[in-house]
Order: sequence, then structure tokens, then C-alpha cells
Amino acid sequence: MKFFTAEIIAAVRSRHGRRNLRILGRFFFVLVAMVLVYTVIFHFLMLREGQRHTWITGTYWTLTVMSTLGFGDITFHTDLGRGFSILVLMSGMVFLLVLMPFTFIEFFYEPWIQAQAAARAPRELPETMRRHVLLTNYDPVTATLIRRLEPFQYSYALLVPELEEALRLHDLGINVMVGELDDPEAWKRARVSEAALVATTSTDVRNATVASTVRATDADVPIIGTATREASIDVLEMAGCDKVLRLEEMLGRSFSRRAIGGDALAHVIGEFDGVLIAEAMTRSTPLVGKTLRECKITHHVGVTIVGVWERGVFEVAGPDLKVHDNTVMLLAGSQEAIDRYNEFAVIYNVSVAPVVILGGGRVGRATARSLEQRGIDYRVVELVPDRVPDSDKYIVGDAAELQVLKQAGIDAAPTVIVTTHDDETNVYLTVYCRRLRSDIQIVSRATEEHIVSTLHRAGADIVLSYASTGASSLMNLLRRSKSLMVTEGLDIFKVAVPPSLAGKRVAESGIRERSGCNIAAISSAEGEKVVPGADDVLHDGGELVLVGSLEAEERFLKEFGVEA
Repeated sequence: MKFFTAEIIAAVRSRHGRRNLRILGRFFFVLVAMVLVYTVIFHFLMLREGQRHTWITGTYWTLTVMSTLGFGDITFHTDLGRGFSILVLMSGMVFLLVLMPFTFIEFFYEPWIQAQAAARAPRELPETMRRHVLLTNYDPVTATLIRRLEPFQYSYALLVPELEEALRLHDLGINVMVGELDDPEAWKRARVSEAALVATTSTDVRNATVASTVRATDADVPIIGTATREASIDVLEMAGCDKVLRLEEMLGRSFSRRAIGGDALAHVIGEFDGVLIAEAMTRSTPLVGKTLRECKITHHVGVTIVGVWERGVFEVAGPDLKVHDNTVMLLAGSQEAIDRYNEFAVIYNVSVAPVVILGGGRVGRATARSLEQRGIDYRVVELVPDRVPDSDKYIVGDAAELQVLKQAGIDAAPTVIVTTHDDETNVYLTVYCRRLRSDIQIVSRATEEHIVSTLHRAGADIVLSYASTGASSLMNLLRRSKSLMVTEGLDIFKVAVPPSLAGKRVAESGIRERSGCNIAAISSAEGEKVVPGADDVLHDGGELVLVGSLEAEERFLKEFGVEA
């Protein structure tokens, strides 16, 4: 009832609503006038026939005849009276059964529905909105980004040109605003000058239009755009983008870093304020069968084991965690420490067989280029001949055929990387490759974030999603590199030492036990210390570099009262 009253008040206040109310008022004025005139005529004709009725009876007869109810308890006995009854009946049919419903729907019900739609999909953001993120396209990247904004208390709005699409997205729980992407006034109504970021993830052409429109509206707001073609980078930057992301290239480089290349070396997959994050296979090394306490990696080479992967399941490192033949260790340390680890591991699990890449699209080709830069041999399997360059490293064929995979070297390959853009195909190929080789490392791509767990169940050791890669990149830019995605669902991030932990030793902080995060480094006025010891003190004003899942990061922020 409150909502209905609010809609009426809004309709009265708007110019269009006031016009509709005037039309409705005139209609009902004409209706009342007709009823009064017919009631007066009814009395004269009844007196002429010798019948006397009250004015209420006359009004009653007029309304029953006009509405075609015609109870028949009051009737005329002359042709003149019956003719008048026909006139009242016919005018009532036209006026009450045709004009009145049309007028009510056209000038009241439809505006009310539109007012409801406008409330669900507004054309202007409230003046109180500050430091929000403005989006221009709803896709897997922005859908993942929206979920990650909430823990850090960022508001957002998605600009949608079409009202119907805006209402559909609103019903999915998305905060939308109706507005043309090339209309400067729409961006002003979106409070772009108060926004923390504008992220445009549509086509290259549309992204250029958005960037130029936003930049003409506000000269300072950060604009991040995505590009599928290398030539588009310069165009988008000239249009006004502060940063252009080529997500396919980024995903390809990430795939390349995850390929073990047939060795047990620690391969650096990320760097954060001087802390290197690396992954290392343990297969065929002396570490297999030992606990992390027995391995004494930190003592011997100075790297921290922050966690291990077991067939796609990540576990935070603990002294009693056991190393298996298919374990992938996640290491943190300085460059010197990583080099010392590699001196230890260089003789183990050596293979010169090429890495197999399934899919020769943009991500597959980017992976191949990155592997080539690392000096790792590869073979790419691609079904579409037009995508295959003139190279002996590319094989035309269906990756689901055993003969094609054997031609690519699946029998000896240390790693297979599945890069197609179709999630169902990636699940199928992952299951197939795992059936062919139980010992091979499988790195697979997911377009939608929800398919990640399915790929792990199918046998993938590592899964990287297009959506998470894009969303994490946007979050890093939004938070000015306070976090870095290590792999799917695992981040390295920096936070200030919470007041509740100031002065405590690492061993008594309870960070790992209470949040699930591991400390990769601590910094204070004395400098940064990578691989802190249990007796190192957390100083007030210092910072922590932590590694943990998205859920662990959120638990840390909540448990220790840290502002994101």
C-alpha cells in the first residue's frame, strides 16, 4: 500500500503524470454529467407515464442500464421511454465498456507500470553515491567482479541502454541504470565524476565509444577497457582509457607460467612487492612421502611453502601436511631463495617433450607465444584450418581423436593445456586426457567461474577462468594493486598490521588458524622480511603480505577488523 501511494505521489509530481490525471479527471467529469442528465430525463419520462421515483432510484436506474446490468425492476411502458432506455444502454456500452477501460489503462495503469519499472531501473543514481564502479556490459568478467566488490564495500551500477534488458538484469539482482552509453548526460546522471572506476568490457568499438564519451564528461575518472585485438590498444588509449587489458593474452601468459615444462623447478607465477610466488611439482623428488616439517625446505633454501595443490584442491601449509607424487607446492620467497630451490630441484623430473595445447584460438596462440619465450617446446591442436599458421608446431585435427593427440605427443608430454572457449568441450577434453594419462599435468580454461569445480572433478590440476582473470585485474586496478590473483580462487594481498596484532610474534598471531591465510612477508620501518620466522614481531604501522583464498581473505578482514 505504501508503494502504491508513493507511485501516485510520483505521478502527481511529474509533468506527464499531471497531464494524465487531468485527462482522467475530464473523463470522470463527463461520466458524472451524463449520469445526472440521464437521471433528470428519467424523472420527466416517468412522470409522463404516471410513475414517481426518488432521485436515488433515478440514479440507480441510469447506472444499471449504462453498465448493461439491467435488473428490470424499473421499466418504461411507452415507446418513448424504451427509446430513451436504448440510448442510455448504447451510450453506456461505449462509454463504460470501451472508453473507460481504455482510458484507465492508457492514462493510469500503464503510467503506474512504467513508474514501477522506472523504480526498478532508474535513469539517475542517487546524489549520495560515491566511490562506485560503473560498468557497461554484463558478461562473465563483470558478473565475477560484482561478486568481489561486495566484501570490499564498493557499490556499483551497470548502465544499460534498453529498458527491457535493464528490467531483466534487475530481476537477476543486478544494480542497473538506464542510459545510452554514448550520451554524456547519462554519464552525468550516473555520477561519473564521483566514481572510483569506469570498466567497459564490451566490443573494442563500443569500448572506444564509451571511453571517448566518459572522458569528454570527466577528465579525471579512471577508465579501464578490454581489447581483443592488439591494434585496438592504441585506439582505446587515444579514446581516453587509462589502462587497456587484453584478457586473452593475460590468460595465455598465465597458462604458460603454470606449465611445468617437464621439470621439478620452481616456476614464478607472480610477484608482489618483491615477494615471488612460484609453483613446483614434487613428482620424482626426494620430497615425496615426507611431511613439510621433514622436508625442511625453509631451513635449507629460505622459501616458504604457503600451501599445496592436490588435484585442484588447495590446502594451507601445515607442518604435518604430507607431500605426494602429484603435489604442486606453492612457494613464496625472494629471487635468491627461488634460485637456491632450483639448484636443489634441477636434476629431477627432467623431460624435453613438448607441451600440448588443445585449441588454437586467441588464448591458445597467446599460450604458445609465451611458452616460446620461456624456451619450452609445444604443439598446438586446432580443429579449424583457417586458424592454423604455416608451422610444424600446429596440428590440424579434432583433439577428441586419439590419433591426433598421439601426433601431438600426448604420450610423452609433461603438460596438456586446454584452452578452448567452450566450457563443455574443456570438461570433455580434460576427462579424456586424464583417462589417457594419469600422471600428466592438466591445466584447463574455464570461461564461466562456476565451471571451475567441474573441471577439477574432471581431472584438471589447475584451472584458470577467463572471468576471474578479468575480474582480478580490475580489482587490482581499483584497489591500486593491493592484491594479486595467484591462481583460480587464491590471492596474494597486502594489508596493514591490525592494531590487535601489533607487538605480537608471528607464532602467537593466530592468522593462519583464524583466517586460513599464510604470511608470505612482513614489513616495518626496518624494512621488508620475506619468509618471516615464528619469532618475528608484527610492528604497529607495518604491513603484511598474505596468501589465501578469497574466503580466507574475507575472513581475515572480518576477524581482525581490517578495512579493505
